[in-house]
Amino acid sequence: MTIVHYPVMHKEVLDNLVYTAPHPVMIDCTTGEGGHTSLYLEKYPTLTVYGLDRDRGIQQKAIERLAPYKERFKPVNCWFNDYLPTVEANSIDGILFDLGISSYHYAESERGFSFRKDEELDMRLNLDQKLSAKTVVNEYAEEELANVIFEYGEERYSRMISRAISKYRLTKTIETSSELAEIISASVPPKYRYQKIHPATRSFQAIRIEVNKELSRIEPALEAAVNALKVGGRIAVITFHSLEDRPVKWFFKNLAMEENPKIKILTKKPIVPSAEEEKENSPSRSAKLRVVEKVRE
Repeated sequence: MTIVHYPVMHKEVLDNLVYTAPHPVMIDCTTGEGGHTSLYLEKYPTLTVYGLDRDRGIQQKAIERLAPYKERFKPVNCWFNDYLPTVEANSIDGILFDLGISSYHYAESERGFSFRKDEELDMRLNLDQKLSAKTVVNEYAEEELANVIFEYGEERYSRMISRAISKYRLTKTIETSSELAEIISASVPPKYRYQKIHPATRSFQAIRIEVNKELSRIEPALEAAVNALKVGGRIAVITFHSLEDRPVKWFFKNLAMEENPKIKILTKKPIVPSAEEEKENSPSRSAKLRVVEKVRE
């Protein structure tokens, strides 16, 4: 089954990240399956998009989807925080970050991102790296694992969960996502097991963030993005939880408050999905869109 990632808040993104130059250049820092990029390439016939993604599997899907625009779509297999510092200063018209994990990773990647599936524990976006979810779960010390789950999952029962994982792995290596989900579910108080959110949700998020070092990439990438942008160019960032949104919010706010600021914030409050989109596309419910414009070199 092929599931195409629904481009979150695509109307709002298109309305706020706009191009007027004759031959604009855009960087999509999280191309995924190419949802946002395809809309931009269709809307702007002279636009060139550099599409970044560290996951070769999903990038291949984008290349196939965007084949009609192959002359204007330039795929780059790289983390955005590694690529953006290499871009010439004041050379880019617009930069987009969609920090959410694609539906592809949950539904098709077979890497254990979903606690609802029985898959090998992996969670790597970059399959060339050694650190995987299996390593984190089976080799991290109990306290270190508890800290990861608490800091990156904001999980109140982090120590209880870590203790249960540590006890379980004394007798058997934890191999699959469903196995880990069962351990977590059994470790928390009964009333927590039957709430709207699955008891493994926050722990799985935390482990995924740790494996891919997601949060530590954000601020260096934003700093490099501002440098790469032309005056008048814009950066749009979509976040999906407070751990992503907080560093974005404060980076832009602090930069805009400088004595001679390089940017102005166009979204005093973040844009959120319409009620219609939330109904049609449930993963968008927690999304926030922040947009800034560069005002000086």
